Amino acid sequence: MDNAASEKSIIALDSWLQTPAGVYVRAWEQSLLDALTADIFGYNAVQIGMPQIDALAANRMPSKWLADTRPRPRAGNTAAARQVAVTFDYAELPFASQSLDLVVLPHVLEFAAEPHQVLREVERVLIPEGQVIICGFNPRSLWGLSHLTGRVTGSHFLPPAGEFISMPRMKDWLKLLNMGATHSHFGCYAPACRTEQWLQRYVFMDRAGPRWWPYLGAVYMVQAIKRVKGMRLIGPAWKKSAKAPVAVPVTNRTSSTNRKQERQDG
Repeated sequence: MDNAASEKSIIALDSWLQTPAGVYVRAWEQSLLDALTADIFGYNAVQIGMPQIDALAANRMPSKWLADTRPRPRAGNTAAARQVAVTFDYAELPFASQSLDLVVLPHVLEFAAEPHQVLREVERVLIPEGQVIICGFNPRSLWGLSHLTGRVTGSHFLPPAGEFISMPRMKDWLKLLNMGATHSHFGCYAPACRTEQWLQRYVFMDRAGPRWWPYLGAVYMVQAIKRVKGMRLIGPAWKKSAKAPVAVPVTNRTSSTNRKQERQDG
């Protein structure tokens, strides 16, 4: 996928996110991102792409930015009207090495021209023990199956240009860059429905899915930490206090002295 095709696919994703299925996905991802980012501490956090959600809304870092490939029009009071602070090519992040504590990639890698390069750049800009959160469509789901059949029939449910990456494969990519996955989640278990009415009819599947078919959610989220070889966090050095000598009661010392003297006299 070249850069022009990547840009077209991102535009297609923007349109899809306004559909009932897109709203359904955004609601699940926003809720989970709020829970995951609330307790991640540091100074600098960046959300790359997909301004339709605020991935850093619940995070309390002092410096938070939304970055994308292009500025967005500020029209109305919609989520898409959020201001983009930085614009760039996904494969060349304009941040200093080891300068960010948290990077969130909502559906960036599957629509990027060079997903491996994007991940390498994320690893570069993260500080040691910095974290990345990745959202993606699950190819091993009912939606993934619909995506495959759409390439044959021409009737696409999801944006057709996306190259969806399975969670195990994503974890392998992260592992190669010394970023270990710490948490993973699946969600949106309803079938590929185009209307809100039909999505509501399958709402029971979101309650049953995590228990009965946990790995078949339409979307997933992976949280990983950048590990640096030869570096580990060191806690406070607690010194063991020397054991205090056991005091012998005066009466015991006196009795012991008397018995010793009696043995000598005898």
